[in-house]
Amino acid sequence: MATAQSLQGLKDSLRASDRMPLVFLGHGSPMNAIEDTAYSRGWTELGRALPRPQAVLVVSAHWMTQRSTLVNVSALPRTIHDFYGFPPELYAQQYPAPGAPDLARDVVSLLASHHAAGDDTWGLDHGAWSVLKFLYPDADVPVFQLSIDMTQDLPHHLEIGAALAALRHRGVLILGSGNVVHNLRAMRPGAGPHDWAVEFDTLFAERLKARDHAAISDRAGLGQLLAVAHPSLDHYIPALTVAGASDEADRLVFMNEGIDLGSVSMRSFIYC
Repeated sequence: MATAQSLQGLKDSLRASDRMPLVFLGHGSPMNAIEDTAYSRGWTELGRALPRPQAVLVVSAHWMTQRSTLVNVSALPRTIHDFYGFPPELYAQQYPAPGAPDLARDVVSLLASHHAAGDDTWGLDHGAWSVLKFLYPDADVPVFQLSIDMTQDLPHHLEIGAALAALRHRGVLILGSGNVVHNLRAMRPGAGPHDWAVEFDTLFAERLKARDHAAISDRAGLGQLLAVAHPSLDHYIPALTVAGASDEADRLVFMNEGIDLGSVSMRSFIYC
């Protein structure tokens, strides 16, 4: 968990900056959206520390595309309930934030070399709204999503982040939402974390602190440890995109550290 001291330090760093921070949040179970958890309380505190953006660009694990990067250009993105078998209260959740169509079209142009295109059929999936409702509970900040092209290897997603970095000077908060470790088949509620989950989470954090982006995007080098931590890479990719948008002038702050359900890292991080 982030301490009160680290969040105060984050506020101090943000006051001295003329650009928006970068945020990656481990969103975990959709139930965090309706339960009072340490994670949701951390997101609320983070929202109070962050500056108010002109818009939020969300890279969520839950919008996967093939051979293209899509940018949602909807004026009023719909709330998507992309999960099954949960309580009715969760399906009743709505996050009626406006979109940012003009800015979204600018991002399509910015990512032209990455096969980007506009899309008006998506909206805000639970990787987006389940955390945004705590960061900006009034749903009054424009939001739009960027898909992840699952046909591209990991360094490509670092490149996407680097291409998006200029948005930080335009008042745009780049928000990644996924999990540093995410293996639902290995969940064991009520039990301790798997050793491999702790190992991958620790390795990722150490390499991130060292700005060793080559290591965290080296699928072959990460080998079997990556394969067990991420049977699918969808929850890992948003962390790489956020890391790719950072630079050496950024200060890195971790929060919500810990393994939930035995196999889901809730580690979150902020660059400011």
